[in-house]
Amino acid sequence: MLPFRFIHAADLHLDSPFAGMSGLTDRIRKHLQQSTFIALNRLVQLAVTERVDFVVISGDIYDSSNTSLRAQLRFMEALQVLDEEQIPVYIIHGNHDPLDSPRLAVTMPPLVHIFGSEPETVTAVRRNDGREVAVITGMSYPTSKVTENISLRYDKRATDSDLFHIGLLHANVDGDQEHETYAPCTKKDLISSGYHYWALGHIHSRRILQESPYIVYPGNIQGRHIRETGSKGCYVIDVNEAGTVDMNFHELDTVRWFDKEVSIDHCHHPEELRLDIEELLASIANSYTSGLSMVRIRIKGRGPVHRHLEDGFILDDILTELRRREDNRFGAAGFAGGVWVEGFRLDSGTEIQMEHLLEEDSFIGEMLRLAEAELSGEAGRDSVIGRALKPLMEQAEIRLLLSGISAEEQKEWLRRAMELTAILLLDEQESGGASA
Repeated sequence: MLPFRFIHAADLHLDSPFAGMSGLTDRIRKHLQQSTFIALNRLVQLAVTERVDFVVISGDIYDSSNTSLRAQLRFMEALQVLDEEQIPVYIIHGNHDPLDSPRLAVTMPPLVHIFGSEPETVTAVRRNDGREVAVITGMSYPTSKVTENISLRYDKRATDSDLFHIGLLHANVDGDQEHETYAPCTKKDLISSGYHYWALGHIHSRRILQESPYIVYPGNIQGRHIRETGSKGCYVIDVNEAGTVDMNFHELDTVRWFDKEVSIDHCHHPEELRLDIEELLASIANSYTSGLSMVRIRIKGRGPVHRHLEDGFILDDILTELRRREDNRFGAAGFAGGVWVEGFRLDSGTEIQMEHLLEEDSFIGEMLRLAEAELSGEAGRDSVIGRALKPLMEQAEIRLLLSGISAEEQKEWLRRAMELTAILLLDEQESGGASA
């Protein structure tokens, strides 16, 4: 087997709108909207500098089937650069950019191969001498809803070749519950195929599901919201004479998302909390110096400071001041090493003796035990949460809003309501006892 090198990327989601974010300045919003294109440019430059033999992209080049003209033109520009550098690109389309999406009728550069709606196999060559080094099998989604196990349709006869065999597949392997179940398959299905490397797309977190054969999700090249934390990029893959794979991850993102916690356990005044928050932000800025950090901060723990935070005014003031200072810094120094607070989430509580109250033979104790039983179960239609939300679900706008709320977020509502109710009842007991 001849040694060669290629790039595995997926889920570019070009021109993602970064919708639903509030409080952004025009500069921040513009930078976010450009970030997927910057990551694409970095991918192209990486392919050139690493002198790869080819690039594979495993679906979801675009963010929506209603593809923007800007995204198409920028992608074509990137493909033309790679073509001029004599770097072939092999592409499948996924659920966000299926083949039936309306797009420009353009002629692709000669070295670009887009797989059709049926599995097909092509041969890839080494750039320096044109010798065959790999066979690549892939299939694009004909429509956005591909619910069958298309991996079973991939040709196993191609593995009879002595060449390294790569499978391009946009799929949910082993039923990941956090993602839509498109082209569902199992690791067993992929292992039994005889392929050497499965270049997957669809899951946006970086994962190596299996080695020998390699079954790999590179993740997306640019995180787009708070649920896509951590570094984003692609893999450069080296295959040696023995067919051994060496993988190196390369960061491509220019905006990175962080979901962090700050505890109020040892805070006696909001000013102490503010200082802890600033210390956290400085640490994040030092850890990611090449781009913009977008940070959500969860306020955790229990203490007297929680009562000051409950109405939201103090956190709003801290947020406004942090954003003002950072925006001023951006104007002078650009976005590298910058930190923007996406928002706060108040998950803290007051210093109530919850364990003691749970054991009480009282109305408060009974209420808390019912709430705890609910929290330990699954949020569903017949749960307390489900029954409370049912009247609201009759209104279309509210139903649409609530459809994006996770079960964990619903349970957090219940936990907060449980604590607030206990506090109010305890306060009422104390005031009643004083008047008596």
